[in-house]
Amino acid sequence: MKGDTQLIATLNSLLADELTATNQYMVHAEMCENWGFEKLHKTIQKRAIVEMKHAEKLISRILFLEGVPIVSEYRKMYIGADVPKMFENDLMLENGAVKSYNTAVKLARDVADNATRDLLQSILDDEDGHVDEIETTQDQIGQMGIQVFLSTRVE
Repeated sequence: MKGDTQLIATLNSLLADELTATNQYMVHAEMCENWGFEKLHKTIQKRAIVEMKHAEKLISRILFLEGVPIVSEYRKMYIGADVPKMFENDLMLENGAVKSYNTAVKLARDVADNATRDLLQSILDDEDGHVDEIETTQDQIGQMGIQVFLSTRVE
């Protein structure tokens, strides 16, 4: 099925976002593991896997629309030097994703591609959940202090 060219370009832009997010989360997860925060490592690693699955869905949809997935483009990664900075950078990433997916959902609706709209909406729902998770973690850090918070993330 030949898809709308602007929508395919938007899907490729979202793909670059997802590939970047996957890499940023993997680096943050591995840093946490290196520091001995195994529970934090697992949490961030799970988020990276969700982002990787988003990328896979976008690739599949681009191919279905007879587009060419561009997997060689990435955005700038923001690697935090410590746990609070990681979450600050990750929140910035997720807030950007929410904005981009909202715009993409509108575009898909405007070009009457409801299947793509539904796919984008499901990913948007995941991204909203990531924002909530990160904000909750930041609240915990603020209320407990970083030392107490990190002591709860060791196995």
